Amino acid sequence: MKLNHSITDVPGIEVGHAQNAEALTGCTVILCKKGAVAGVDVRGGAPGTRETDLLNPLNLVSKVHAVMLAGGSAFGLSAATGVMRYLEEKKIGFNTGAARVPIVPAAILYDLDLGSSAVRPDAEMGYQACLQASAQPSLEGNVGAGTGASVGKLLGAKQAMKSGVGSASIHIGNGVVVGALAVVNAFGDVVNPNTGEIVAGVRSTKIGPFKIGATDQFADTLELMKSTLGRGIFSLASGGKNTSLAVVAVNASLTKTQMTKVAQMAHNGFARSIRPVHTLLDGDTVFALALGGKKADVSIVGAFAAEALAQAVLRAVRMSAEAGGLPGLLTN
Repeated sequence: MKLNHSITDVPGIEVGHAQNAEALTGCTVILCKKGAVAGVDVRGGAPGTRETDLLNPLNLVSKVHAVMLAGGSAFGLSAATGVMRYLEEKKIGFNTGAARVPIVPAAILYDLDLGSSAVRPDAEMGYQACLQASAQPSLEGNVGAGTGASVGKLLGAKQAMKSGVGSASIHIGNGVVVGALAVVNAFGDVVNPNTGEIVAGVRSTKIGPFKIGATDQFADTLELMKSTLGRGIFSLASGGKNTSLAVVAVNASLTKTQMTKVAQMAHNGFARSIRPVHTLLDGDTVFALALGGKKADVSIVGAFAAEALAQAVLRAVRMSAEAGGLPGLLTN
């Protein structure tokens, strides 16, 4: 099976981005117009979400028609309204008898301090993202919800690095494909899970005659947090200014309860590639979508969802270019 190594390798998934490159904010929509059985798992301590309660297996609605990921902090949740407008125009939604109501869960990240805090994703930007959506490989890097994303913030924004959107997919046998899309705006560093080496994160610096950093390039957030200086800085850090978001998808027939488990297992991809993760300063959230009729074991799907998500996290930093005064790894 030939893959484009994007979440759109899962049939029925479309991805669209809209952004304001000057204000450094944007949104990303993952459309599943025929509906997808969905689960969610929120592990960060400072989340901003919409319609996640309905994904509880105890609740009625089992299928969603899109997931919206956006910058703009809590203001960015309004982008989901534009997605609802687009889907309603297409007559897509949960049939209540009186109307079809599109089901659009959403989650946001904080990017107000990199570009313009006065410009945030809104309903019109969400609608434009839908117009750009396609089954082609997702754009990566400084696009959509990743336009203002960054990583490695213990020493403040000036010592951080640019991040963005990344995507990946894995064929796990018998025609089953697991895909992931990540928007990485982490407090911590991004590491290569195969080597443990930092790929992007807090950059080393000097304060007076003192060098702060485990290497010439990176300070290493975990090492710094063990020091008196690092603990002091961390205690002064303000919450909710980070958050990594993800959507994982599979072309298999699984239940809402099973997809909730897949979302839980997929968080392991964040844990392998972001250090530290799930802090009180992050709002890390993973959505999981099942669309298609393939047979697959939920534990196998969850295991490879974590693998795909870890790959997507690495792509998010490797495909991001310099912006907002922060260096990026993409140089060409």
